[in-house]
Amino acid sequence: MKVYLIGAGPGDPGLFTLRGKELLEKADVVVYDYLVNHALLQWARPDAELIFVGKKAGDHALPQGEINRLLVQKAKEGKLVARLKGGDPYIFGRGGEEAEELLDAGVEFEEVPGISSAIAGPAYAGIPLTHRAFASSVTLITGHEDPDKPGSAHNWKALAAGANTLVFVMGMKNLPEIARKLIEAGLRPDTPAALIHWGTTPRHRSLVATLEKLPQEAVAHGFTNPSLIVVGGVASLHARLNWFEKKPLLGRGIVVTRAREQASGLANMLADLGAEVIQFPTIAISPLAEYGKVDAVVEKLDAYDWLIFTSVNGVRHFWRRLAVCGKDSRALGGRKVAAIGPATADALRAKGIEPDFIPEKYVAEGVAEGLSAFGMAGKRVLVPRAKEARDLLPDELRKAGAVVDILPVYQTLPAAARHEEVLALLREGRIHCVTFGSSSTVDNFLSLIPADTLRQCPQARLAAIGPITKKTLERHGLACHIMPEEYTIPALVESLKKAL
Repeated sequence: MKVYLIGAGPGDPGLFTLRGKELLEKADVVVYDYLVNHALLQWARPDAELIFVGKKAGDHALPQGEINRLLVQKAKEGKLVARLKGGDPYIFGRGGEEAEELLDAGVEFEEVPGISSAIAGPAYAGIPLTHRAFASSVTLITGHEDPDKPGSAHNWKALAAGANTLVFVMGMKNLPEIARKLIEAGLRPDTPAALIHWGTTPRHRSLVATLEKLPQEAVAHGFTNPSLIVVGGVASLHARLNWFEKKPLLGRGIVVTRAREQASGLANMLADLGAEVIQFPTIAISPLAEYGKVDAVVEKLDAYDWLIFTSVNGVRHFWRRLAVCGKDSRALGGRKVAAIGPATADALRAKGIEPDFIPEKYVAEGVAEGLSAFGMAGKRVLVPRAKEARDLLPDELRKAGAVVDILPVYQTLPAAARHEEVLALLREGRIHCVTFGSSSTVDNFLSLIPADTLRQCPQARLAAIGPITKKTLERHGLACHIMPEEYTIPALVESLKKAL
């Protein structure tokens, strides 16, 4: 059918192109490389065939010839193929070779440019490749030459004399030789030079030294592939313009255990602060198998004095049943409404309902205590909530004299999680915090990752949204290291910022 050679960008998923996303959403087959951020695969169709052909220095999961044959084969099966390549396909990505192979095989192709790491990595490290005071030209160079070529393909004297900024891609193995040849060709040994590792990603780091000392500094600081080498006066701007590395959570791996439907807000806030977010949903939000009881209650809402919503999901699923029953927010007319916290209150406002009560403390105890001031004796109260939830709130309201009906409108189920990946990251020391938004996320996480494993990884702190979740951690014999004073996601993020 057709193959699209798509530049996946330098690693930050926010730098992926709209055209690339559009094609990923349509593709029957997605063939992707080692440097492609797996977050991009979320845009692939659920039924798309995903094929990893990981290529990194010295380790090719599939040789280039096999990749070419694979692309031709899938296209001739009548499939739309998205070939995701790190950076830009035509900048040291062998995209031109793949395009020629496709044409020779009679397969139609299209190239979708991507932002090259050679441009984006330095930009995130505060190194503009051109600057009126330092450089009016840039040369992009492969640092990993074809070993079959006789001698060097580079004119080192021309590179040393003719370009203001040099950017070497895939050159870490040859860094000592690159530095030596440039100096021998006439470049000053004290020329500023930089290394950028995993540029634009949460694993991004950089260093600046003189060209002469760069190889030793690379070894001293453990720089390996994938790293860029930048040589030229512009590298001296790193200290002043380096904005990305100032992000407070850069390099911190943080696990988000919330259900996928709820995780985006927390995940996005953490990512904006530079964290490497590992989405590990341990619960799934699911509709009930049968809604007869809910629909019956919806038909007699005027029998209640109060509706109390304890979560955003409760609001969402309750309103779905209102719609199924041919009703909308007007069905709550004359009823008072309470929300357990600001996120739930915002969900109600989105439905046109301004809550009559939001407690100062965003837990069930705070709701019960605050509502008692309204005089609950004899009041009929409806609590739309999860099928599995604590009974503290209904029990406290009953003690205050209220008649309480609990109405399950959705259920939480254990989610299939990527526990092998998380175990590996824990053992590598790349996870610095695991966040829990409810007791069920704690229980489900520990059913997949043993508590003993967490105890053996002291760098991994545990964070709880509030006191009930904290108690659940302690019940499993685990310390809660981080808990915000206000039991909200923004407050949790602020606490993580301070602690990490």
